[in-house]
Amino acid sequence: MQSKTLPFFPALLLMILLSACKYHATNNALYSSPAYSVYPDSVRENNFTAKALSDTEMVSDYKSPALHPHNAEVTFKFSINGDDNENAPGKNHTIICLSKNCSTPVITFGQPWTDSTKLPDNSRLQDSSRLTIRVNMQPVLNAFKQKGYFTAYNGKKIYKNEFKGVYVAGDVTPLTWDFANLATHADLKMNQNGNSGIYELTIALHPELDTTASHWKLSSEINSLPEYTSSHTLINALYNLSLEEMQQDIRPDKTFMAGAKWDGVWTRDVSYGTLLSLAILRPDICRNSLMKKVNKNGVIIQDTGTGGSYPCSTDRMVWALAAWEVYKVTGDSSWLRQSYQIIKNSARDDEQNIYDPQTGLVHGETSFMDWREQSYPRWMQPVDIFNSECISTNAVHYETNIILAKMSEILSDHTSSERFSQIAAGIKNGINQYLWIPGKGYYGEYLYGKNYRMLSQRPESLGEALSILFDIASPQQRTSVLDKMPVLDYGIPCFYPQIPNIPPYHNDAVWPFVDAFWTLAAAESDNGKAVMEGMNSIYRAAAFFLTNKENMVADNGDYIGTQVNSGRQLWSVAGNLAMIYKVIFGMHFQPDSLRFSPFVPQSYKGRNELKDFHYRNASLDIMLTGYGNKISSFSLDGKKSNTAAIPGNIEGKHTINIVLSDNILAGNIHLVQNHIAPEVPVTDLSGDTLHWQSIAGAENYEVIINGKKISTLTDTQYRVSLNKYAEFQVIAVDSSGYGSFACAPIVYIPEGSQQMDEMEQFAPASSLPYKGYSGKGFVEISMTKNTKINFHITIPEDGEYAVDFRYANGNGPINTDNKCAMRSFYFNGQRIGTAVFPQRGQGQWSNWGLSNAFVMKLKKGRYPASLILEPANANMNGSVNQAMLDEVRIIRIN
Repeated sequence: MQSKTLPFFPALLLMILLSACKYHATNNALYSSPAYSVYPDSVRENNFTAKALSDTEMVSDYKSPALHPHNAEVTFKFSINGDDNENAPGKNHTIICLSKNCSTPVITFGQPWTDSTKLPDNSRLQDSSRLTIRVNMQPVLNAFKQKGYFTAYNGKKIYKNEFKGVYVAGDVTPLTWDFANLATHADLKMNQNGNSGIYELTIALHPELDTTASHWKLSSEINSLPEYTSSHTLINALYNLSLEEMQQDIRPDKTFMAGAKWDGVWTRDVSYGTLLSLAILRPDICRNSLMKKVNKNGVIIQDTGTGGSYPCSTDRMVWALAAWEVYKVTGDSSWLRQSYQIIKNSARDDEQNIYDPQTGLVHGETSFMDWREQSYPRWMQPVDIFNSECISTNAVHYETNIILAKMSEILSDHTSSERFSQIAAGIKNGINQYLWIPGKGYYGEYLYGKNYRMLSQRPESLGEALSILFDIASPQQRTSVLDKMPVLDYGIPCFYPQIPNIPPYHNDAVWPFVDAFWTLAAAESDNGKAVMEGMNSIYRAAAFFLTNKENMVADNGDYIGTQVNSGRQLWSVAGNLAMIYKVIFGMHFQPDSLRFSPFVPQSYKGRNELKDFHYRNASLDIMLTGYGNKISSFSLDGKKSNTAAIPGNIEGKHTINIVLSDNILAGNIHLVQNHIAPEVPVTDLSGDTLHWQSIAGAENYEVIINGKKISTLTDTQYRVSLNKYAEFQVIAVDSSGYGSFACAPIVYIPEGSQQMDEMEQFAPASSLPYKGYSGKGFVEISMTKNTKINFHITIPEDGEYAVDFRYANGNGPINTDNKCAMRSFYFNGQRIGTAVFPQRGQGQWSNWGLSNAFVMKLKKGRYPASLILEPANANMNGSVNQAMLDEVRIIRIN
C-alpha cells in the first residue's frame, strides 16, 4: 500500500478537494442513510469524506474516533496461566491513572478492587504512562502447598505442577482481554518479589494509535486483468484498488496469503475468497493455494483451531466449493478428477467422525468464527463445540455433497452420485427441521448443550446467506430470512444480538466478506434493498480506509476496536470484486457455460463495461446498460440471443452487449439498532431448588429442562423435580425480548444411575506423573500405545444411556493447534461414532474433562466395547494423536 503521508500531493489541494465534495445534494447519492452516504465519486460520513480523484487515485480524511485519548480509568484483572480464572466475567479491578506514574496497592487475587479516586470530567490517560500493578498470590500458593492445587472461582482445579505464572489482562494497550492468547504475551507476565507471594509488573500504557492511509494511487501492474469502467468514478477506483490488493496478496510461491498481517495460506480464507471472485481472476493461484491445503494423505487440512482443530472445527470442506468454482471457471477436467478424489477422501473421514445420525447434521464449530468465546457461551469447552451443530458449517457440508454428486455424474460414477445426493438431502432436512425458528423467520446459529441440546435463537449471517445461495431455504424461507435478519447501519453483523463483556471481533462486528455473501444471497432473491445495504457497506469501508479491512466495529463501522484487524484481507478483497462480477454483471459459471444475470440498483444505472475479460479460451468485451435485474436484450457479436449465456467452448475475441429493462428492485430489510444481550445467569442447584443471581437488564427468566423451556418467571429461583436424570438451565430475557445464552447445564444424576469403570482395568496404567485422576491411575493412548482397548460395559436395566470418557489432553492450548485426539468407539460389535478428546491447555495434563457422549437405548446386559485408532481418526497433526484416559462413565438418562 501507499505511504500514510502524502508525498508529492499538496495538503492544501487535498483539503480543497475533500471540502468540495461535502456539498453533494442528497438526490445525487447512489446510497444514503442516516449513518453515511455514497456518491458517484465519494463517500461522506459526518465530517469525513473519501474521494476518488480518478479511476486510479483516491484520498480520505477519515480519522478513527478511537484515536481520541483514552480516559484515565484503566480496567484489568489477573490470570493464572493466561486463563480467565480470577473472577467471573465483569468482576474486574479499576485504577484511575492521572499522572505519568501510577501504581495499585497490593490486591489480593480473587478480590475485586476499585480505586476510590474520583474520575474527573474529560480526564485523559497520558501516553506512555507507567503503571505498576501488584497482586498477592498467597491464597493460591498456600493452596498449592496444602492441597497440591488451587480451585478457581468456576470450580476448575489448577495443579501446582502445572502452574506457569501470573498474567494481567486489561483494556488499554499493551493490556488485552484476549485470554485465548494471553500466555503468549511475555510482556504481560508478572514477576514475584523473592518468595513473598507478591507479584508485580510495570508497563508503559500507550492507547491504540493505529491509522489508515489517507492517499492511494495505483502503483502495481494490473493490465493483464479485466478493465472495468462505469459511470461512477468511486466504484471504478475501488475495483482497481481491490485488483491491486489481490496481486499484492500473492506470495513468492504463487499462492494467496490471507492478508497484510497474515502471511499464511489458510483453508477457509482462500476457499471463500476463491468462491467469491478469485477463481474468476486468478484460477492458477487459487489452484496452487488449494493444493497447499491438502495433506500427505490426500485430505483437506483444517487449519489450527478450537481444541486442536479437527474435528472440533469442521468447515474445511469449503475447499470443495472453491475447487468446484475453479473447475466451472476453467473447465479443466484434470483438475476435476484431482479435486474430486481429495474431496471424496475428506468426506469419507467426515462421515466417520462428525455426522450425527439422529439429526442428519454434522458436528463442529461455526464456519470462520473459530475464537471460542467470541461466538459461544464461556462455559462451553471444545468438546461442547464439537457436539454443537451449526447453520454455516452444515450449509457448507450440504453443498459439498451436492458438488460431489455433480462431479460423480460428470465422471460417470453414478452410484456415488446417488449416495452423495442422499447425504445432502439428509443434511438439508436436518437444517430445516432442527435449525429453523418459525416464530422468528430465520435459522438459529447452532444446537448446543450436553446430552439434551437446545437451539440458540441468534441468527448467524454467513449461515443465513449460504442457506439461500445453496437452495437449502425454500422460496418463502429465503424471503423471510432477508426480511427479518437484523441489519445495522454499517452492515450485517456476524450474529445478533451481541454477547456482553466480549470485545468486538466476531462478536459485535461486521465482516465485509460476510456482507458480500449476504449481498449475493439478496441478489439471488431479488431483494434490492438488501443488495444496497450490503454493497454500500463494503464500498464505504474500503473507501474510508483505502484498503479492504478484515472487519469493523458493528456500532460505528470503525476499523479500530476489534481484537485483530488486517488490511488487504484476502476474502474482503474478493468480496469487493464480487460486487462487480457476481452482482452487477451477475456472472454464474457452469461446467459448460457462463450465464449472466445482472443486478443493477436504479441509483447505479448507467454504463458498466468490462474489457479483456478472459473466459477459458475467449477474451470478452462486455457492455451492460440500464438497471434492474431483467434482461431486455442480450447479444453476442451483434447477434441477439434468447439465452443470456455463452458456451464453455467459445474461443477468440467476442463482444457481449446486455441491456436491462429498467425494472424497479424492491425488497425489505430489518434495520435495527445494535443490541447487547443479557449476561448469562450463574445458576446452582440447592436441594430441589434452582437459584441464580439477578441479571442487570433482565425482565424475566426462562427455565430450561432437558433442552425444553418449562417456565418463564420474574423470580430468581425455581423448584424442580429430582426423580430422574435432568439437565437444568436458565436464560435471562430483557425487555426487548432478547435472551442470554443458556447457562451451563446443571446435571442432576440420581443415586444409582451412574457408574464409572477405571480404564486401567482394561489396559496398562501409565507411569506419567499427572495428578487428579480417579482410581489407581490412567491409560495413555497415542499413535503407538494402546491403539485398541477392549472393555465391557454392564447395563443394569433397560433404558437410555449416555457413555463418555474422562480424559486429559495437554498437547496444546484450548483455542488453537492441531492435536485433538480421536478414537473410533465400538459397542456390541457396531461402530457407534468417534470419541473426541480435544486439547484442554498447553501442558495441562492434570486438567481432566469429559469427551463427547454416545447416547444409546440399551437392554439390560453386559456388552463388549472398544476404542480403536483407525485411519479415519487421523487428526490434522498427523504425528501426535494422544490423550490420557481415566475412566469410562455410563449414565442412565431416561
